[in-house]
Amino acid sequence: MSSMPMSTRLFRLIRGSGHHDPMYKSMRMINFSWVSVVAAILITMMGIYSIDVSEQLRPDGSTALAAVASKQVVFLIIGMLACVLIALPHYRVIGYFSVILFVLCVLLLVFLLIPGVPSWLVRPRNGARAWINLRLMDFQPSELTKIGFVLVIAWYMRFRSHHREMKGLVVPGIIAAIPVALITVQPDLGTASLFVPALFAMLIAAGAKLKHLILIVVFAAMAAPAAYPFMKPHQKQRIVAMVKQYQGDESTSFDINYQSDRAQTLIGAGMVTGMNDDAARAVVHYNQLPEAHNDMIFAVVVSRFGLLGGLAVMALYGLWVGGALCVAASCREPLGRLIAVGLAAFIMAQVVINIGMNLGLVPIIGITLPFMSYGGSSLLTCWLMTGLIVNVALHRPRPPYRSSFEFDDDEPDLMQPTRAYGRKIGFSGRALTR
Repeated sequence: MSSMPMSTRLFRLIRGSGHHDPMYKSMRMINFSWVSVVAAILITMMGIYSIDVSEQLRPDGSTALAAVASKQVVFLIIGMLACVLIALPHYRVIGYFSVILFVLCVLLLVFLLIPGVPSWLVRPRNGARAWINLRLMDFQPSELTKIGFVLVIAWYMRFRSHHREMKGLVVPGIIAAIPVALITVQPDLGTASLFVPALFAMLIAAGAKLKHLILIVVFAAMAAPAAYPFMKPHQKQRIVAMVKQYQGDESTSFDINYQSDRAQTLIGAGMVTGMNDDAARAVVHYNQLPEAHNDMIFAVVVSRFGLLGGLAVMALYGLWVGGALCVAASCREPLGRLIAVGLAAFIMAQVVINIGMNLGLVPIIGITLPFMSYGGSSLLTCWLMTGLIVNVALHRPRPPYRSSFEFDDDEPDLMQPTRAYGRKIGFSGRALTR
């Protein structure tokens, strides 16, 4: 089993062999992933409308979309096509290429930081070297790295139990530290902050002991102040402005805290039910909210649809994440389960941080709202994530696999469940752990 060439294993996985049905005959069309798909469509459509509201007043009664909103429609079409394509092959086939994808993403992150790269190819934006100019669109490698990271962690941990021990957390931690460090140097603290919650969610789903994870969080919190001297000046100013805001000091409202102040003003203007279309466009336009079509799109939504609209958007995100977690719970094997959990954690963490930015609860760290914010890389990545959720839900697991991450804390041999299941389906424990 272990000496079989990868090409042969891929062929057998796709075609089916022996007592296994071909892949296309084992698809489960009725599953929870469609909840995530419907939620993604509704959120994206709301985002396109909100981008248009943030970009034009329409005093002449025109119904044409703003240029950036029209581009977002094109990105949506591309994203949905990518969703369909990535949902077709079995997720284990995709898993075979997880390491290659992750290494490619890391190399692209390194490429962004090379000083000699021409400015027309890698042009700093807001001080960050995070985008590659592809002419038709600006590609942000850190977005694709989210998917590569989830796939490689899921592939690494699918037959392991070492993460049940403190020393077993070292390898996943190193894997996470590589993209986090490279993205932080860009600097893009917002995107870098998403990898740790995703890793913790996957470790918890894989049966890691909470006492180990809590201990890591405590040590990290104690060490956090030591990182302050190494932060960029504007990052320090964001933290200081946040503290002053909590204290009721408005001295930074037209300085470093201007973006947060404008966002909160728009959110308050929406009240409970929001304003009509013309009024919302005027309020957004004359308040001059920076990045209204991007990071601060949630403030535009609430100004237009009010508190009820904001709650509806959060409910749709809850449906997307809930659908993904239901897919994870219904998946009988580790690889698919970890993929679904990791992607759900990325989306949830990003939503919480972005909405917190708009509400003034966390510092502005430059992070988009999934599916809603303008941007080709962000929207494409979100739809690829949705496609992977559909993929896990559609395809039945194929042996060899462990039925679930279920461990007995009193059991001395942590690999015993794996070997027992291997004997049940006719494979040795040694083959299962490879």
